[in-house]
Amino acid sequence: MSLPLIMFLAFIAATLGITYWAAGKSAGESAFFAAGRRITGWQNGLAISGDYMSAASFLGIAGLIAFYGYDGFMYSVGFLVAYLTVLLVVAEPLRNTGKYTMADVLAYRLRQRPVRAWAALSTLTVSTFYMIAQMVGAGALVSLLLAGSGIGYAGAVTGVGILMIVYVVFGGMLATTWVQIVKAVLLMSGTFLLSVLVLAHFGFNLGALFDAAGSVTFQSDGVAVTQNFMTPGLYYKPPYGALDLISLGMALIFGTAGLPHILIRFYTVPDAKTARVSVFWAMLLIGAFYIMTTFLGFGAATIVGPDEISANGGTNMSAPLLAQALAGDVFFAFISAVAFATILAVVAGLTISASTSFAHDFYSNVLHQGKERVPGEEVRVARWTAFVVGAVSILIAIGLGPNANVAFLVGLAFAVAASANLPVILFSLYWRKFTTRGAVWGMAAGLLSSVGLILVSPSFMGIDGPEVAEGARRLIQQHAIYPLKNPGIVSIPLGFLAAYIGSRLSSEPSAESKYVELAVRANTGLGAEKAT
Repeated sequence: MSLPLIMFLAFIAATLGITYWAAGKSAGESAFFAAGRRITGWQNGLAISGDYMSAASFLGIAGLIAFYGYDGFMYSVGFLVAYLTVLLVVAEPLRNTGKYTMADVLAYRLRQRPVRAWAALSTLTVSTFYMIAQMVGAGALVSLLLAGSGIGYAGAVTGVGILMIVYVVFGGMLATTWVQIVKAVLLMSGTFLLSVLVLAHFGFNLGALFDAAGSVTFQSDGVAVTQNFMTPGLYYKPPYGALDLISLGMALIFGTAGLPHILIRFYTVPDAKTARVSVFWAMLLIGAFYIMTTFLGFGAATIVGPDEISANGGTNMSAPLLAQALAGDVFFAFISAVAFATILAVVAGLTISASTSFAHDFYSNVLHQGKERVPGEEVRVARWTAFVVGAVSILIAIGLGPNANVAFLVGLAFAVAASANLPVILFSLYWRKFTTRGAVWGMAAGLLSSVGLILVSPSFMGIDGPEVAEGARRLIQQHAIYPLKNPGIVSIPLGFLAAYIGSRLSSEPSAESKYVELAVRANTGLGAEKAT
């Protein structure tokens, strides 16, 4: 049995043990959906970090930097600063005004059925995009490491999907939280060790690392090319490169505050103060991690080389191959197991977010209009939803194949969240005259425009990455209806504009009269549900 397989199985056994322990404590809606609201600040900070630092971060961004240098690094900058929006604008009011989902905030003073229906649809869309990225990363990683075992890409994706369903169905939010905490500790440890090894390789001289990144040799359309990876423009090329980078930055910075699987984490703590503490811890860990991805990416480019990475699994394998080059097969197995842990923790968070939204928002409050139901029915619906979400994500990930860069795929999820979710959250919390029509128009415009632009973009016509020849990439971009890879620069303003116009063209006295009550609760926590 190979060392990577042993480490994978050890992590799976540990997380299944956590799930078994959590299953006995997940009876009732509050326990299943919000871990009984008993998670402490530092625990939630670790769990948020584990939820946020996904395969896109560890595998995708390291791969983008290894192939595109400075332009790939700009991805990590966007992820790094995004939590400022969450800390300053969203975390505390969200905890004070909601119960289990983002839609609870909207429904506080707006009509429940329309806003919850659109919020559930948006949550499922964002979660699916994000989850597909994790599944692609899992399939590429596991199928390469276990190539001799007969487990292919499709089998690896299916296995990860089954595991995430088990975590959510049996362990609920408590199991998901502790899986994410364990993953965050492993990921930070592995990334720190790998960063130290990269720096040691260059005599702990940052100048030497960046000098090496100034002359990276690789094959381009069959010709050996030496490129300065510290120069902008390798990925974001004229004529649309600058706009594409701005669009990506908008999606990352604004999208984090609208990601459903991040927002539900604030409902697991007992009060708003603990929510703020958890964001503080998350920012420290996330900030340190994204600084270290720079060492991983440039280290992979200079020590392993883009050609070697392309021949052994593509961009997503940059960090594991770097570990193998620096410290041999044992460290390679450990880093691969960390990447696997990363994927499992994030897909578990995404699955419970999607299933909670469907069960709580759509099933209970749209279909049944909030009427009292049989005890435990909402939890049962959430568990069945987890099966469906998992199956859909598995099928789409298998269809996309292992070469889709996971950072690119997650960037699309951020764009949908920023376009459909953030405008209505902000207007609901901070604008007295916001109405139900404005919320529906904003979510509909943001969701439909972002998804629509993705479907007619060059990225959808031909998944972008180093495997696509330069000539083919230019041809795809020229013939795409929407020439940018990320829709955020268009869809985010459309979401805000539609929400504003919809509210201006309607009047809702009941929503306006409840604004003061919402504002007091959002800022003071008076009336917010306490731990049970």
